[in-house]
Amino acid sequence: MPPRKRLSESERNFFELVFKAGMTNPFSDDRSQLDAAIAGVFPETDRQERIRRMVEEVSRKISLLEREGRASLDAYEGRDKVLLRTTFLFELFYAFRRKFDALIETQMEAGNAPVRVPFTKEALALLQRRGLKTRHTFELAFQLRRAYHFIDRSLSGRSPSMKKFRESLWNNVFTRNLDLYERYLVNRMEDFSTLILGETGTGKGSAAAAIGRSGYIPFDPEKERFVESFTLAFVPLNLSQFPESLMESELFGHKKGAFTGAVEDFKGVFARCSPHGAIFLDEIGEVSTPVQIKLLNVLQERIFYPVGSHEAMRFHGRVIAATNKSLQELREKVFRDDFYYRLSSDIIEVPPLRQRIREDPAELDTLLDHTVTRLVGVPSPELVEMAKKTLAQRPGPDYPWPGNVREVEQAVRRILLTSVYEGEKRSRPVSLDAHILEGIESGTLTAQELLMVYCARRYEVSRTYEEVARQTGLDRRTVKKYIDGWRAAQGGQGG
Repeated sequence: MPPRKRLSESERNFFELVFKAGMTNPFSDDRSQLDAAIAGVFPETDRQERIRRMVEEVSRKISLLEREGRASLDAYEGRDKVLLRTTFLFELFYAFRRKFDALIETQMEAGNAPVRVPFTKEALALLQRRGLKTRHTFELAFQLRRAYHFIDRSLSGRSPSMKKFRESLWNNVFTRNLDLYERYLVNRMEDFSTLILGETGTGKGSAAAAIGRSGYIPFDPEKERFVESFTLAFVPLNLSQFPESLMESELFGHKKGAFTGAVEDFKGVFARCSPHGAIFLDEIGEVSTPVQIKLLNVLQERIFYPVGSHEAMRFHGRVIAATNKSLQELREKVFRDDFYYRLSSDIIEVPPLRQRIREDPAELDTLLDHTVTRLVGVPSPELVEMAKKTLAQRPGPDYPWPGNVREVEQAVRRILLTSVYEGEKRSRPVSLDAHILEGIESGTLTAQELLMVYCARRYEVSRTYEEVARQTGLDRRTVKKYIDGWRAAQGGQGG
């Protein structure tokens, strides 16, 4: 056996930085600082330039190893081997990132039939040269690129709350420790269900799709394609569309003759979901207790029964659920405790648009640009400027956008058709929780308003003035005055 090679101290210090970057969430500030350190530039450097310089520097260091015959894992052991393994994965990810992106677009157009990966031989040859497990590393690299692609491009906006939101989505796919994910969890994420919270129109479906399309999918080197299309891996179902009598059938399927009108067998979403996929249950806050019990059985035992059948079927995918109800309302009024705890391995909150704009007024410009490009097929500064000027005049810069991102999309459509957007004639009542949090964050909530909102929140739960008075230490008339004040502030719709 040839003698083992060792990295020099300076090489080891550099590749430690690369290792840390590879293990760090790409949407975090920590990652930006690590990228800048690798590139030898200031963190404030333009993002694209920073990445370009970083890739060049990593390639240069690997080239130096290659000239000396030291660019293969087979020559190393211990920590040096760990550092270079991550560095070589880093190399693959960035060397083929444009081809991975093109593959994603091609697969999106092709739909559910897996497409051939035209650069298979080139990528696997590089991995083989580096002494890596070719198939597994290639699978991981494509998963990383898919996740980055969908989280970065499907959810526009650069406000602090959106940055935090993207970090949460990435952690939901890979956990906070990519190394542990790869070694222990890469094929075990079905046990981690996710609950997405957010107001109507904030983009909960886009967030769920980003997670669902970013799962681990095996690769078939002989056929030069992944065994499944990531488009097939995401199965959405809006539960509010179905009456109670049909919801179980949509979820679990049914056998022929199970009920009047069941003229043939039907596969529900749990049967249609692939082993590498995820089911998205939108409006989960609408499900009854009997359906919660059956869903709990799926989450705990991974089995379900089609309506009219005693034959158990196994479910292998992940469950992602979403609702516009508050967490407190879910806990106190909607969910059984056992169902809540099993559903919420991770809870992700989508920020409302008014919060995003308050943090960064340019957030609306970014959304307008994204929406116009999607509607007309190409970027159009002219149309974006027209939309900005129209909205600046009416409904104006202080408009709270109660319909969130979905309302922005509708506003752009209306402006393109009529050159006018008035906004909603009557803004929806702001939820109690949102009102409290926004008032505290902005420093605009008075002590009287705080008491008013708190009394209204307690009244929502207890439904009696007497109980609220007992909980708050106020007399009944004062409690009623505060609650009536909240209702009046909300246009008579509170309580």
